[in-house]
Amino acid sequence: MNASKLLSAVAVALMAVAGAAHAETYEGVQQVNSTVSRADVASQAVIAARSANPYATGANAGPAQAFVSSTSRAAVRAEAAVAARSENPYAEGASSRVAPVLASGVDRATVRAAARAAARGDALPL
Repeated sequence: MNASKLLSAVAVALMAVAGAAHAETYEGVQQVNSTVSRADVASQAVIAARSANPYATGANAGPAQAFVSSTSRAAVRAEAAVAARSENPYAEGASSRVAPVLASGVDRATVRAAARAAARGDALPL
């Protein structure tokens, strides 16, 4: 039991040494080469601190801008009324619209007899 604990401790120590060999090196503080003076940077910082945040979203973005439309209110209401009375363009399957009534040349009694035969599992007449 002691040998297995000793071997596991040695293995962990070897892994730690191997991990230290792959560590990154510190290259010190990078030098900044700027052509702007301190006074210019300070004045730009004051302007940026007092202006609105261009990256703000949601509630932090401030009031929404007023939307100006080129369409009259009456035209929008007329389009809405037409859309409300027309078919749903996004519907699929059974909810898309009312099934049309199809005129058929087959006798009603024949259709009923075929339906009853199909329900009972009888062979359908051809």
